[in-house]
Amino acid sequence: MFYAVFLPYSVSLVDFPMNIFAPSQRRIKATLLLIPDSCIMSLASVLDVMRAANRQSQQPLFSWEIVTLDGAAAQLTCGLSIYPDRRLDQSCKGDVLIIICGFNQDKHISLKQLRQLHAVLPNFSALGGIEAGGWILARTGRLDGKQATTHWEDLEDFARRFPQVITKPDRYVIDGNLFTTGGASPTFDFMLHWIRQRFGYQLALDVASVFIYDGTHQGTDAQHYVSLGRLKQHEPRVAAAIRLMEQHIETPLPLPEIARQLRVSVRTLAHLFTQTLEIPPGRYYRHLRLQTARRLVLDTRLAMQEIALRTGFGSLAAFSRQFKMHYAISPGQLRAAG
Repeated sequence: MFYAVFLPYSVSLVDFPMNIFAPSQRRIKATLLLIPDSCIMSLASVLDVMRAANRQSQQPLFSWEIVTLDGAAAQLTCGLSIYPDRRLDQSCKGDVLIIICGFNQDKHISLKQLRQLHAVLPNFSALGGIEAGGWILARTGRLDGKQATTHWEDLEDFARRFPQVITKPDRYVIDGNLFTTGGASPTFDFMLHWIRQRFGYQLALDVASVFIYDGTHQGTDAQHYVSLGRLKQHEPRVAAAIRLMEQHIETPLPLPEIARQLRVSVRTLAHLFTQTLEIPPGRYYRHLRLQTARRLVLDTRLAMQEIALRTGFGSLAAFSRQFKMHYAISPGQLRAAG
């Protein structure tokens, strides 16, 4: 069950809130609230970018501490345990609180802990949610009436659960003193944007170069189901076909319609897919829909009939049959095991 906490705020301990995006050389003090089942890449996309900014500028532009809700180590999805500097409590204060969260946020933050977090939020000038961190901010009510994003896998469920939040499919979203990101790579893009806005373009380039990263994405770029990478340059027609497929998961487009929109024949479309991805377009489309179904089976409590409809299968029987053929396990068995 979901509970949103709406409590009257005490007078903020931050009497003169800092605009963390305004140009300045003043150090930013960040507190990273790390939730178990987070992704190490999301943590690194925040932590290592701040470290690199300090190193490249030869100045302590960022200082930080890692906290957890109970002071215990947070085990990440890769199995590593990260030991915090301390427990989150009322003595925690600074310029920005960044909540880093991945899977099972409902499980890892109870109503009591949500109240504990809610009481600490006024101690910070700015608040951020990395990946599923936006869910936690939304549960406190701090995103009401604000624009926000989360990982693309959860955008639809996030919008349904928090109708008072203006959900965007963007890689990252900044709304005043609040920011949210869609995952590890969008977090990296956000951090470079933050450095660029506050400390200048040159430092942002230097930091990106440390990681041999071409920061070509804007915050408003949409999150996509499939990361096409160099495929867009190698075979743009296949890339365009995949984009059409991912936009029509619930109501699949016939292959002739995809070919028509690309201005090629169905035979040419099949040749392009087989040559580039070594799989016919129809089979790839089915794979994409079944991938979406698998995520919904594992990460939601939606009924199987609903999942079948959301992924474009005409009946539960057809969905279950195709799913078992693809994954060698039925949807129900997978959910029970996972």
